[in-house]
Amino acid sequence: MRQNPARRAALLDAAIEVLAREGARGLTFRAVDSEAQVPIGTASNYFKSRDELLTQVGSRFYERLEPDAATLTAALAGPRDRARVTELMHGIVDRVTAFRSGYLALLELRLESTRRPALRELLSERIRADVDTNIRYHEEAGLPGDATTVVLLYLALNWLILERLTLPAVFPEDGDHDLVAELVERVLP
Repeated sequence: MRQNPARRAALLDAAIEVLAREGARGLTFRAVDSEAQVPIGTASNYFKSRDELLTQVGSRFYERLEPDAATLTAALAGPRDRARVTELMHGIVDRVTAFRSGYLALLELRLESTRRPALRELLSERIRADVDTNIRYHEEAGLPGDATTVVLLYLALNWLILERLTLPAVFPEDGDHDLVAELVERVLP
């Protein structure tokens, strides 16, 4: 298997685009090669199997979405109150929806994980770790609310993001700001 990290990342990014556009059934090595604009056979040199490709795409999504340390530090400048939580939730919704193809690919991976135990295990571990990190960040930052607050916000915002990316006419984007603010208002004590 090839070891060029930049090429591997480019192939995984291409796989994300294919998954978002074509679904899991459209994810083939040839489709990834075409999307990445590399010679046919390149993806199969980097990934042993389609299962490995799917699994690594799940990890790549989180690599691309994770905020850097400077963003995390800047997010906590100022008071630790409901307004700050609302601002942080807006930031999450905006960051995730800006990576539309990544989120849609993750949805495809979630569906595919119902049939692939290794993928299910990876996604379960990664998403659980993400939730735990968010809880720890929230608590250590001294933001209002507790672990349950974070979980409720996580669940509600994920569905809002799903609606925005798949059925945007259900809740027009111009109303998202008010919905997020109202959600925080109702969830926080």
